[in-house]
Amino acid sequence: MPVAIITGASRGLGRALAEALAARGWDLVLDARSAGPLKEAAEAVAVHGVRVEALPGDVTDAGHRAGLVAAARQLGGVDLVVNNAGILGAEPLVPLGSQPLDGFRAALETNVVAPLGLLQEALPQLRTAPAGAVINVSSDAAVEAYRTWGAYGATKAAVDQLSAVLSVEEPGLRVWWVDPGGMRTDMLAAAEPGEDLSGTPAPEEIAPAFLRLLDKRPASSRYTAAALLEAL
Repeated sequence: MPVAIITGASRGLGRALAEALAARGWDLVLDARSAGPLKEAAEAVAVHGVRVEALPGDVTDAGHRAGLVAAARQLGGVDLVVNNAGILGAEPLVPLGSQPLDGFRAALETNVVAPLGLLQEALPQLRTAPAGAVINVSSDAAVEAYRTWGAYGATKAAVDQLSAVLSVEEPGLRVWWVDPGGMRTDMLAAAEPGEDLSGTPAPEEIAPAFLRLLDKRPASSRYTAAALLEAL
């Protein structure tokens, strides 16, 4: 069975992707900071009869990242890395003139440095996988100028560029950086408290866009979930 590492898998898009992949028979290594919600998510996806390793921890910790990759090796070797874990850097979001620099540094560590560190750890396995792939979760804030989203968007713009360069340096892999669009998640609620999210898609509605990438294996590039869903 193929093996995927998914960070930030206890809720939101990460959990939705874990459930979607488990339903297809993927074995999983799941990460999140909170042990309780991660255990609950792991138990939910394990009902599909797949092997699931749940490792609570912080992706900014190099030892934790090494543990995720070691767990994937024990399952047979990683075929897919999904860098989904992320933080806003301020809750609620604030204009750049008020952005706490410590929060920005934390967002850079979690959203940019940690994904690169995990990929560096996983690349030896990915290179030998029959169909090695990387999915880095981006945002429309990486390419659009939204008020108060500047710091978070800057981290996602950095992820986009890292992904683009990785796709050139690792032509044997598929590297996809994907803007999922707005989703009805705790993160979006924390970013803009009071906003009506009732008409915003749930993560489960967005997950099929990511599955399409795995089904069709298009060229390494930036994609939007909206465009991928339109093609279904």
